Amino acid sequence: MSDLVVIVYPTEAKAEEIREKLLDMQKEYLIELSDAVIAVKQDSGRVKLIQLMNTTAAGAVSGGFWGLLIGAIFLVPLLGASLGAASGALMGALTDVGINDDFMKQLSANLKPGNAALFVLIRRMTTDKVLDALKGTGGTVLQTSLDHTKEQALRDALAATPTPTVPPQAGS
Repeated sequence: MSDLVVIVYPTEAKAEEIREKLLDMQKEYLIELSDAVIAVKQDSGRVKLIQLMNTTAAGAVSGGFWGLLIGAIFLVPLLGASLGAASGALMGALTDVGINDDFMKQLSANLKPGNAALFVLIRRMTTDKVLDALKGTGGTVLQTSLDHTKEQALRDALAATPTPTVPPQAGS
């Protein structure tokens, strides 16, 4: 079962920095993410979602390929490609994978303009190593599906002062 964690940051750049850190940890097999989305409250009051993957573009590419292939069989490759791309883009736009977009927009509506919420859907993680990497990064936990102990450990890690790394001295 996956766990949802929502952390609010003062800027979109800070939320993106933490998302990149989580994606790097995923490459090291410390965490396995199902989804990681940044929701930014704009000055106009609108909430903009920054997804990891654009399903509309992916659908258009896939549909264009299959449309071209089928169109080539029936000797109308350009028509097939354009119809395939259009139908693929439509299907991609209607597909919602990961965290529900309406839920993210609704929860982010209460943010201050300029703030960003990082929504992370976690399949599994090595808790102690992930929390150690997030130590002192700031942010406010808005909502989680973690148990109380893990949620408090996350809050403590975000609020902690990062331990400075001391480079080894030459000649010692």
